[in-house]
Amino acid sequence: MGIKDSGSECRATDITWHATGVSREERERLLSQKGCVIWLTGLSGSGKSTVANSLTKALINSGHLAYQLDGDNVRHGLNSDLAFTPEDRAENIRRVGEVAALFADAGVIAITSFISPYRSDRDRIRSLVSSERFIETFLNVPLEVCEQRDPKNLYKKARAGEITDFTGIQAPYEAPHDPEIELDTSQEDVEACTKAIVNYLTSNELIH
Repeated sequence: MGIKDSGSECRATDITWHATGVSREERERLLSQKGCVIWLTGLSGSGKSTVANSLTKALINSGHLAYQLDGDNVRHGLNSDLAFTPEDRAENIRRVGEVAALFADAGVIAITSFISPYRSDRDRIRSLVSSERFIETFLNVPLEVCEQRDPKNLYKKARAGEITDFTGIQAPYEAPHDPEIELDTSQEDVEACTKAIVNYLTSNELIH
């Protein structure tokens, strides 16, 4: 069964959902895997993109079709019209969630790396994808560690007032209550984090 309705308000009228002649199960049999969304969430500098990149490579190298949706990359195209206001952040995550859900429906393992600070936004994507196919992966790295890393000098700019509404400084981050996977890249290296996610996929029979 495929995706039909995300529950978001549709402004267009006179449109009808058209079911396709190929099921998700048929696509999954072709790929020998189950489509799912691995949603990496955490503060800026927690290692989301690094882990996502490593995981994508590991899955591809083992014969599994995966695609990485990166927070910065989608803002160059799909979400280039969005800023960083709370409303735009929510819309950014909504769009990415819809795209990730389409990938999962195609039988692909979608790997996203977004701060996605609001719990309600992540929960909305979970309800769209389904709980058994939404793997919320929380990179639980202390703020002070992320700020020490600061690969893009964003924390420095936020502390100086050059950036406003920055998550962890002026804006909140709502940590997951019960994520499927929780990792700390200040204690575990990228290889260990990658292995933990692959093990989860294997033990839950999403890949073989």
